[in-house]
Amino acid sequence: AAELEYESVLCVKPDVNVYRIPPRTSNRGYRASDWKLDHPDWTGRLRVTSKGKTAYIKLEDKVSGELFAQAPIDQYPGIAVETVADSSRYFVIRIQDGTGRSAFIGIGFTDRGDAFDFNVSLQDHFKWVKQETEISKESQEADTRPKLDLGFKEGQTIKLNIGNMTTKKGGAAKPRVSGSGGLSPLPPPPGGKIAVPPIPPPSSTAIANHVTPPPVQKSSNVSGADILLDLDAPESASKAPVSATTDLWGDFSTASSTVPNQAPQQSNWVQF
Repeated sequence: AAELEYESVLCVKPDVNVYRIPPRTSNRGYRASDWKLDHPDWTGRLRVTSKGKTAYIKLEDKVSGELFAQAPIDQYPGIAVETVADSSRYFVIRIQDGTGRSAFIGIGFTDRGDAFDFNVSLQDHFKWVKQETEISKESQEADTRPKLDLGFKEGQTIKLNIGNMTTKKGGAAKPRVSGSGGLSPLPPPPGGKIAVPPIPPPSSTAIANHVTPPPVQKSSNVSGADILLDLDAPESASKAPVSATTDLWGDFSTASSTVPNQAPQQSNWVQF
């Protein structure tokens, strides 16, 4: 797996100063003021690379790119990289060679922004390492948990009863009430009016019992004297005694019989 890992570059700074630092005399930390800041022991280029979960600080020659020293870092902040107590532009790193020997040297940047970029590149790398460790740990825990088997066993079946669907309250659905013909009546259309059943035509018996009075024939030869005689006629007629046994419809029958060649007409009146 280590052979498949590739090296990525995290940060490159073209100017860095290297100092020999005196041994630490107390636990108060390193101080850059104790170094000879005006006379650096070496000047070159700094590159921060990563391979897997390990970061490397490489000090290289500006022209040829030859490696001067490198410091592997497994944890940050840690003993491999420390900040000084009196400045943010200087750091103390632990360099190592292939034989296992190590030494502590001081590095410093002329620009404060270069020191900030160097610090952030290391923080971002180890933040990513922490996230990868948590993700791999969760995946391992998920593999060790018993898996839930939701598959059907041999011979196991299920039954779906779609026809008798239950209501929201858990009760059975009410069946529809059908009419005499087996079909339920359709509701009236929205906004429509209910039609009133037509009135049945009058029966023949009612038409027969109804007598239409004959029309009055007008004559153009009637004189004014005849009109005066007609006015007196009702008065004389009213004086005649009326028999109790006389048919009330006799006058109408007589009047209809006196009109010759008059065919009976069917009335358009309707009896209610």
